[in-house]
Amino acid sequence: MESAHILIGLSGSIAAFKIATLVSSLTKQGYEVRVIETKHAASFIGPLTLAALSHNEVYMDEFDGTNEAMIPHIELSRWADVFLIAPADANILAKAAHGLGDDLLSSTILAATCPMLAAPAMNVHMYENPATQANLQTLHERGWTIIDPAYGMLACQEAGRGRMAEPEELEKNIKAILENKAIAASVAQGDSSIDQKPLAGKRVVVSAGPTQESLDPVRFLSNHSSGKQGYAIARAARDLGAQVTLVSGPVSLEALQGVRMVPVVSALDLEKAMIEEARDADFIIMAAAVADYRFKDHHEQKMKKTGDVLTLELVKNPDILAGLGQNKKPGQILCGFAMETENLDTNARVKLESKNCDLLIANNLRTKGAGFQTDTNVVSLLFPDHTEHLGLQSKEALGHTILKTMLALQKGEDPDVIVR
Repeated sequence: MESAHILIGLSGSIAAFKIATLVSSLTKQGYEVRVIETKHAASFIGPLTLAALSHNEVYMDEFDGTNEAMIPHIELSRWADVFLIAPADANILAKAAHGLGDDLLSSTILAATCPMLAAPAMNVHMYENPATQANLQTLHERGWTIIDPAYGMLACQEAGRGRMAEPEELEKNIKAILENKAIAASVAQGDSSIDQKPLAGKRVVVSAGPTQESLDPVRFLSNHSSGKQGYAIARAARDLGAQVTLVSGPVSLEALQGVRMVPVVSALDLEKAMIEEARDADFIIMAAAVADYRFKDHHEQKMKKTGDVLTLELVKNPDILAGLGQNKKPGQILCGFAMETENLDTNARVKLESKNCDLLIANNLRTKGAGFQTDTNVVSLLFPDHTEHLGLQSKEALGHTILKTMLALQKGEDPDVIVR
């Protein structure tokens, strides 16, 4: 990993000054770092600074005669093991999403086949603009890792989301991708030294948290899910060596380092994301608490009080777990969740069989130490032919148990060895 090739592309944002810290840190650790700057980026931090920190020339423009390489965008794209665009302004995100290549940075993006990351940095209104959000979603769907900006006071003296992630967070994301590449290469070569990474080379998709079904700009229908169990499973999958995508409803938990995050709000959003992400997954884990119903009508303006009684009509949301089970591909292992308040085993087994799950995790909201908001859980693991009851344990430990059980199922091994 230390000799990996890291390519960093800077676009026009005041946040470019943070990249000096990142380049310095990576170079000192032995990584090979090369930098591409747009002309606007060079207005914020000069190429001489970045060249001195990376011990490599900084690439500026494709055809200005300063680059030694005959076709620099092709050479750089072939050289890179990972490519980070940071700061990624609205302009470069639009170019990347729509396939424009009118300078060295955008041309190299078009030619790159390595893992891609982007750290947006811009004014809050530019970031929230539907065009920018659509471009980010397009890049995400193409497999880019989007390192979300933070909320804070921006250079334009407005407060909001748009502040680029700190260099330490950028570095963690780069290293996570490089580690996954190294593990995948070891798996391909039959390296036995990766026994502690049993999910190396596996793609795991986890859903977590609640959904919110909007009534108007102020009110929505939701549930008490905290997302803690789903996030714990995603962390466990990452630590076991998997490539992890976490599809998360609105929660108050921090984004996970080294995990591809897909934010959703409504059940329809979640259904679309899960169908897309499940296509190439080895393991699919539906830990999200999905609203069964949504409002038939959404009001664009806040509803006013009109009387003592208000009647609202609800319509049924799609059954996402059943849809995933119906379209499950050979070799995929599907795990569902069931939360009950009575007749746990009976109700959970009906769900297991009707949704075509390989494994179902069921718990009772009334059980002490289980359920929403807690850091522990007490669950039953339901298989097509039997049930295993587990005692109180942390949600993190349960995440490891679930994943190792799914791995055993995929291999055709006895899953009871894991849970007993």
